[in-house]
Amino acid sequence: MIPTLPLRARNRLAEAILNALHDQEARRTLRALADGAAAEGGLDPETPEASALFRLRAQRAVEAIAGLRLAPRDPPLSQVLEQAAALFDAGLGFEVHELLERHWVRATGDDRSALQGLIQIAVGYQHEANGNLVGARALLDEGSARVRDRRLAGTDLDPFGRAVANAAARLGGSGAGLERPEFPRGTRLSTLRLGSDPP
Repeated sequence: MIPTLPLRARNRLAEAILNALHDQEARRTLRALADGAAAEGGLDPETPEASALFRLRAQRAVEAIAGLRLAPRDPPLSQVLEQAAALFDAGLGFEVHELLERHWVRATGDDRSALQGLIQIAVGYQHEANGNLVGARALLDEGSARVRDRRLAGTDLDPFGRAVANAAARLGGSGAGLERPEFPRGTRLSTLRLGSDPP
């Protein structure tokens, strides 16, 4: 994962990234930010250190969503999982949290619990990147327990939950970065990539 930015820049960049999932103009803006263009509307970070981190997060987001088709504003959960997987694999745990939370607030039952587990895992890895190992361990343990033996939008979450639990058990042991398993993807992967047509 990539460390997060100061609060205001973090939230504004996350909003720009999530908008780029469904809006072509937002994708152009995100590409400009990744290329170092000056931002408007409070997106600019306040320090040189944060500026480099801001640009890195924007670059990773551009790369992550480049292969995803533009989605509707409220896509099906299988498509949301694909978006979350692309962001997670790019090291953008905070953005995964923001994306999934929108669906978690409306979900019920097992879906709500599974989404909460995925959010906790994303935030746990983000805490680890930010140096909060105690918070990371707690969230990874709780999140992995919530996704074990569960399915969400036809996707088996159990292997991911087991891999996260194994990684969390080794947290802080070697001094190296925490192993991050591949995020579970929606079942309609082939319809979400550029150049492929929906069935």
